Amino acid sequence: MIVAQEGDRVILFSKDYKTYSLTLKAGAKFQTHRGVIEHDALIGQPLGREVRSHTGYAFLVLQPSTYDLIRLARRNSQIMFPKDIGYLLLRLNIYPGVRVIEAGTGSGGLTMALARSVRPDGHIYSYDQRADMLQVARQNLDEVGLSAWVTLKERDIAQGFDEVDVDALFLDVREPWVYLPQAYAALKGGGFFGAIVPTTNQVSRLLHDLRINRFSAHEVEEVLVRPYKAVSGRLRPMDRMIAHTGYLIFARKVIDELDEEWFVPKRGRHRAQACEDVDDEW
Repeated sequence: MIVAQEGDRVILFSKDYKTYSLTLKAGAKFQTHRGVIEHDALIGQPLGREVRSHTGYAFLVLQPSTYDLIRLARRNSQIMFPKDIGYLLLRLNIYPGVRVIEAGTGSGGLTMALARSVRPDGHIYSYDQRADMLQVARQNLDEVGLSAWVTLKERDIAQGFDEVDVDALFLDVREPWVYLPQAYAALKGGGFFGAIVPTTNQVSRLLHDLRINRFSAHEVEEVLVRPYKAVSGRLRPMDRMIAHTGYLIFARKVIDELDEEWFVPKRGRHRAQACEDVDDEW
């Protein structure tokens, strides 16, 4: 049984499926249009129970998931969606103990997920040019107790990264291909590279430059999640969904010069050869 303590982050889940996030502090009050809840009524009590506001409205007191922390974090920019973050944690092989570089930080949504995943012995190095972005990210990390696993750096990454031999590196910047030499220098041999961009022309440019900068095992993917109305008597898809958010590009750093065939997928090679054959005929 998990008991809520002062300083813990908890969420209140209402019957109308609204979610509220708060950090418990003795003597504080949580105010909502559904009524007031005393923090003291939550501190020292188990999670997973019902609590009622002074008006009698019921909430569930729950431990927040990483999904909740990201979704409810304060922001001054668009953050990566949890559907993309969850998948890239797997693709970049993020686990306790690894060292990861991230650029740019933005409001710190991905940073929180990375930090939670590398604890207790790993570390995240997050770069952004904008001081205001880093300030918001720092506040978000402080509020959920993750600052110890993150170093925030205000830097134009064109100047390069301070770290070397990191396990993974992720770019969430407008022109990620510009910074591939810097990414290559920071990654260990065979290290995991990832990026997200919103348009196909950006994907094409990045794929072209990954090849030039000795990254291989290229893959491009898009994550779609279709929610359903969770009502047993009328289960069906929701009327709306978050569809395209970005293209995820993954690759691996290679330390040797490789033949052409390493940079074009097998099916792509067949198509490319077919085109060359047609060109020869003409």
